[in-house]
Amino acid sequence: MKIIFVLVVLCLLTCPQNGYAYLDAGTGSYIIQMIIAASVTGLYLVKLFWKKIINFFKSIFSKETKA
Repeated sequence: MKIIFVLVVLCLLTCPQNGYAYLDAGTGSYIIQMIIAASVTGLYLVKLFWKKIINFFKSIFSKETKA
């Protein structure tokens, strides 16, 4: 039953339908502004937590043997 529900939801989400909408220039520039803001925020967070990220991956991939 769950599989049928998931398949129906996926079909409804992926089947294209006509969208009769008008996007003016203000809407397009707002979408571009949000994409740029999200990118800058992501880059700042990577910069802020860079050492923690590097140390995390070093701890995962290091081949230390504890005696």
